[in-house]
Amino acid sequence: FGDVEAFTRDWQSLKIPAMSNHAPSTANLPTAGIGFAVSCYLVWGLVPVYWKGIIDISAAEALIPRILWTLIILWIAAIVTRRTRETWARGRREWGWTTVSALLLSGNWCLFVYAVGSDQVVASSLGYYINPLMSILLGLIVLGERLGRIQSVAIGIAALGVGVLTFRVGELPWISLVLATSFALYGLIHKLHPRPPLAGLTREMLVLSPAAILGLGFLLWEPNSAFAAASIGEHAYLALSGAVTAIPLLLFHAATRHLPLVAVGMFQYIAPMLTLI
Repeated sequence: FGDVEAFTRDWQSLKIPAMSNHAPSTANLPTAGIGFAVSCYLVWGLVPVYWKGIIDISAAEALIPRILWTLIILWIAAIVTRRTRETWARGRREWGWTTVSALLLSGNWCLFVYAVGSDQVVASSLGYYINPLMSILLGLIVLGERLGRIQSVAIGIAALGVGVLTFRVGELPWISLVLATSFALYGLIHKLHPRPPLAGLTREMLVLSPAAILGLGFLLWEPNSAFAAASIGEHAYLALSGAVTAIPLLLFHAATRHLPLVAVGMFQYIAPMLTLI
């Protein structure tokens, strides 16, 4: 990257200065923002390799400890970096937006689990190809961002590719639209209400933790639960889901603070293409 020291300092502090919500153009992107975005989607593109390793525990059961382990990892990081005070937002308005973003994120996760469980993997994959287009659309309409001529052509090609995929499926499944829209709105909220990545994500996990704890109690009480019957090794492997979840989300939060939402949408195609490869 152009300025390695600045990039390293931003990552270590996890307290990145927010850019303007209404970025006029995506022509000149900061190198730190590009680094965060590329790193984020490279990790997300490789994450399915990790989830393939969880064989005996269903995606629905793995979702509950995933939230709790992510919270534990983030809280440890906040203690180590001495940023626990930033975690506690001031005012109902800020906690309100945190709740909305947390519900959008968890809803996206739950819908993906439902899609996999109901054999609608194609619909979920299509949703993640539509998602970047939704982010770009929100950036143009809500934030008033603009595209260059070459960028417009690139997005047109991507839209054409999504159109071909939709035509082959024969319909535009509601799962695809909801998956794409929910995560695009999640990114928009973080663009409109920027927060330090570590503190913002920790708050979201705190909001989700009561439901996750109740779900964990249900899994431990359920006699046929694969999670309750899992070995120590399987639980240790599942504990890694906290880092697997937290790292790309922290990078995503950092990217939204540096880049226009249109640019974030463009970089999103790295993940599904890498997963496909």
